Amino acid sequence: MTVTVHPAAALAGRPALPADKSVAHRAALFAAIADGESEIVGFSDAADPQSTVACLRALGVAFEERPDVLGADGTPSLFVRGRGLDGLSAPDGPLDCGNSGTTMRLLAGLLAGRPFTTTLVGDASLSGRPMGRIARPLGQMGARIGMTDGHAPLVVEGAPLSSITYRLPVASAQVKSAVLLAGLSASGTTTVVEPVATRDHTERMLGLDVLVRGGERHVSVDGGTTVRARQWVVPRDVSAAAFFLVAGSIAEAATIQLSGVGLNPTRSGVLDVLRAMGADVRVSNERERGGEPLGDLRVEAPGGLVGVEIGGAIVPNLIDEIPVLAVAAACAQGRTVIRDAEELRVKETDRIEAIADVLRAMGADVQERPDGLVIEGGRGLKGAEVDARDDHRIAMSAAVAALVADGPTTIHGAEAAAVSFPGFWDALESVAAGSVEAG
Repeated sequence: MTVTVHPAAALAGRPALPADKSVAHRAALFAAIADGESEIVGFSDAADPQSTVACLRALGVAFEERPDVLGADGTPSLFVRGRGLDGLSAPDGPLDCGNSGTTMRLLAGLLAGRPFTTTLVGDASLSGRPMGRIARPLGQMGARIGMTDGHAPLVVEGAPLSSITYRLPVASAQVKSAVLLAGLSASGTTTVVEPVATRDHTERMLGLDVLVRGGERHVSVDGGTTVRARQWVVPRDVSAAAFFLVAGSIAEAATIQLSGVGLNPTRSGVLDVLRAMGADVRVSNERERGGEPLGDLRVEAPGGLVGVEIGGAIVPNLIDEIPVLAVAAACAQGRTVIRDAEELRVKETDRIEAIADVLRAMGADVQERPDGLVIEGGRGLKGAEVDARDDHRIAMSAAVAALVADGPTTIHGAEAAAVSFPGFWDALESVAAGSVEAG
């Protein structure tokens, strides 16, 4: 799919955002192993969480939408008949995780202590992402994880597990969550030590103990812990909101409002960075649902951004938002340095290289570093023909840049946006009327 985005003089509206993928994945997984029927309000229709649901169905878990039970946004609730950990059954064939690293890594942890063997497969992109980072701790616990040169397909041979204390060598909420899920099946108490805090949805949603010692977070789970059936509420995705926050911050004129956005402090670093750049982003109606904080956001064109340095402990907090923040940097005055983001090299594509190529094609001054980018802002962008590389965040970041470019920009591989934001192109059109043309 090819989409051409034309520049827009002004942006305004209330775009519909998708449900938070990270929370949706976990809600489905936790409901599946709970002790009864759970309700998930506002579940995501994006491809990645749907891959999790499909895999759990293959493990014997029943999911049902009930059209007569609607959430506040009008979407049907998803009801899940939990089977408990011991109720999961061996699948008839490989579990297809699609493009979802979260699905594959968290399922590997969940299945590591089950008394059967499961093969986890994915698409070409997922099959190129590193899986040794979960195989090592799960192997230390007693599971046997088969791989090919550190990559999927994963063959998970379940076995009786022993608890461990595992210090994360790389900041990764997926690795942390995989170990904690395996810990549910292990004897004793399993602890994950985080030198750098990562998104904390798993521990929030499971109500796990967290201690901070010497600046490090220690997250623990007791083997045999029962997950109770409950209602889960999935907020709107702050990573999806980021595209509109940046668009509103670089436009000549803008007033964009975003409702019910997740404001988990381990996910909201994009707000801090944009404000440091001079963006006018306001939060109102803050509340908490299902253990997750959320609120309503409003962004208005600030009349100009300035370059900043992005690095250190905040990077895991906004790793998914760095491509679109690079767009903001290209439009800002002065230099922006992005460092400590080498994890972007092993996402759906090499996102450092991919966003650099997009911005350079559009006339920006961008230099790649092994762990990030140096962007000299303020040169003005021009329309171009760019390739999303089958990466949803690159496709959407290119679209945001196109809104302020001189001339139209054609984005190849635009269908990738559906991985996390199926309604993105309609949402973009809703705030930039007449700017989006599908081809």
